[in-house]
Amino acid sequence: MPGRPIHTVVVLGLDGAFPFELGIPARVLGAADGLYDVRLCSVDGGPIRTDAGFDVVPAHGPEMLAQADTVIIAPMDERLLSRELPPSVSGALARIRPEARIASICNGGFVLAAAGLLDGRTATTHWESTERFRAWFPRVRLDEEVLFVEDGRMLTSAGAASGIDLCLHLIRSDHGAGTANRAARRCVVAPYREGGQAQYIERPVPDDPAESTSVTRQWILRNLGEKLTLRSMASHAKMSERTFVRRFRAETGMPPGQWMLQQRVASARNLLESTDLTVDQIASSIGFGTASSLRQHLKAEVGVSPLSYRRTFRTDAGRDAPRTPSSPPPVSLPLAV
Repeated sequence: MPGRPIHTVVVLGLDGAFPFELGIPARVLGAADGLYDVRLCSVDGGPIRTDAGFDVVPAHGPEMLAQADTVIIAPMDERLLSRELPPSVSGALARIRPEARIASICNGGFVLAAAGLLDGRTATTHWESTERFRAWFPRVRLDEEVLFVEDGRMLTSAGAASGIDLCLHLIRSDHGAGTANRAARRCVVAPYREGGQAQYIERPVPDDPAESTSVTRQWILRNLGEKLTLRSMASHAKMSERTFVRRFRAETGMPPGQWMLQQRVASARNLLESTDLTVDQIASSIGFGTASSLRQHLKAEVGVSPLSYRRTFRTDAGRDAPRTPSSPPPVSLPLAV
């Protein structure tokens, strides 16, 4: 798009890489209106041996890392993880520019931690690897409960699907929810799963669909502007309040009130980007009631006021400018299912 600089993303693949995760950045970021140029490299320019019995031949060697605006470390067979990096990997990482944003998918965070890049920072990794991560890297503040964490220019994520969530978060942070939503639709994935969701959800697919809260979640989304209570939600689901809360948490990883709050914030962000509604009108239409309440929750979520958010992410013709990257405090953002 005119006026939007192309952001160079370099994925570093190591031997033992998982092919699915290796391709996530190119697939998801590549769906973002041509705003990202995603390249794949290895530490020596040679083939990357995957855990699936075939090699991937990248187009670039480690020299490409010096040109990256964002570097993403792909995960690998856990048997190849180490608390100390081989010289070839350390040498490749040394090429990354100091101002570049660095992210990891799944156990790719082990590479960043072994390089000392996560010391003193908050990070996450796959829940099955947390004991080893904590033992090896005690200087890292590990949060094993979340899908992904952003701490300054470092971002780490959990298992495979959270790599998709992480890439959508990068798009949303750089260019707003509208661009991220379009990328999600092109990839046919959930557009808004933010980081603070628990990694392990007890029942992502209910044993009996008739006992699921999914229909009620859709009803909540259609009625965000109404005064919704736990009683009204449980009544719609035809469950007792206690059963509803238990099943809702099992399916989403969070209580109904927290989930609904996140949906309201997500809706507010979309309306700020795409409409001329006043802050009061938006607050009323999505159930916050007052502009003050909306300001409070948006500030807690993204660190800016509604008007600042609108100026940054407004999608009107001629005003569709990208966000200038910054270094906010650590955030672990929550999920909408």
